[in-house]
Amino acid sequence: MKRFAKNLTVQVLFAVTCGVLLGLLDPELGKAMKPVGDTFVKLVKMVIGPIIFLTIVVGIATIADVKKIGRVGGKAFLYFEIVTTFALAIGLTVVNVTKPGAGLDVSKLAKGDISAYARQGEVLTFKDFVMHIVPSSPVDAFAQGDILQIVFFAVLFGFAAVTMHGNVKPLTDVLEKTLEVFFRLVQMIMKLAPLGAFGAMAYTVGTFGLRTLLPLFRLMGDVYLTMFLFIFVVLNLIARYWGFSLWAFLKYIREELLITLGTSSSEAALPGLMAKLERYGCARPVVGLVIPTGYSFNLDGTSIYLTMATIFLAQVYGKNLGLGQQLAVLGVLLVTSKGAAGVSGSGFIVLASTLAATRTVPIEGVALLLGVDRFMSEARAITNLIGNGVATLVISRSEGVFDDSMRESAVLEQDAERAAA
Repeated sequence: MKRFAKNLTVQVLFAVTCGVLLGLLDPELGKAMKPVGDTFVKLVKMVIGPIIFLTIVVGIATIADVKKIGRVGGKAFLYFEIVTTFALAIGLTVVNVTKPGAGLDVSKLAKGDISAYARQGEVLTFKDFVMHIVPSSPVDAFAQGDILQIVFFAVLFGFAAVTMHGNVKPLTDVLEKTLEVFFRLVQMIMKLAPLGAFGAMAYTVGTFGLRTLLPLFRLMGDVYLTMFLFIFVVLNLIARYWGFSLWAFLKYIREELLITLGTSSSEAALPGLMAKLERYGCARPVVGLVIPTGYSFNLDGTSIYLTMATIFLAQVYGKNLGLGQQLAVLGVLLVTSKGAAGVSGSGFIVLASTLAATRTVPIEGVALLLGVDRFMSEARAITNLIGNGVATLVISRSEGVFDDSMRESAVLEQDAERAAA
């Protein structure tokens, strides 16, 4: 029993359950737990920037072949666009078939204040997004924790190191040792994961309450169903085609999935996911390139949610969108969904910018989703996490740099650790 209690999976599940109960029984105390969850997420974000930078630079220096780096990046972006488009199409299909917004009375739905999100959404253009990729300074990118800017700077730094004629091994040796220190720091931070999950869940339930779900239960159910189908049908088929068992992979990253569930943030599990993918057999250069860029360009769960939320609001307001209009929405989302990277409240900002661009639904309709959004963010974050994990496996396999013996060893080692815990 004592060993069972020490298991991180059990601890996080217990913490999430306690958070839900506290939010239900004492909402005010649940709301007061917000700093606990926020502090844990901040601790994780504190190390994300350096880990991404170090992993990318060391990975590129390890490849030492500019053409190969470009090939890996090209494959990753092609994969991202194909799978993201498929996710958007699935969301569009399901929401048209189930029609969760049809017949809902807008006047009876709870609304939140989205003025801040709407203002940001109005200025979130593709031009701004492209310009935003380049940081005003590397220090600013790290200070803001902007993943996309850190990736951009790290890739340039790595390329510069590779193209130097001198020996860069002393530099990469130092960076590798520094990366090991940061991963050790992550292990220390993860011991606080149950506490962070408890605080985040208690705040969510205490603030919004389960009654908020009732009028929008159909939308929630449809979103969860769509993401379930996407993971266990689409991603499962992709994984199987490339010689992987999705279920075995999910068992291997179960702690990261539970941390994401508890904190509603896939970023909270990013350092652990990167470390586990390397131990699972993926080459470090591929992990360093695919995972950070995937967190900006391969947001499958976010794409599904944005599509379904847009059409749902059109149904609520009685807007009968034709096929051409819906395809136009899908096209806009292909661009605006990329703007979800590294932006606080990104889901609402991107949704607001999409509604502003398409002019199909009143932008104030986003307020209807404010409360229930917190309960769907877990599904988005988990789908994003799994999608990026599968993408890394696929790119590693396609490059011929996946080590199956490492995967077997990692699974056996993890089973032994859990048995001894």
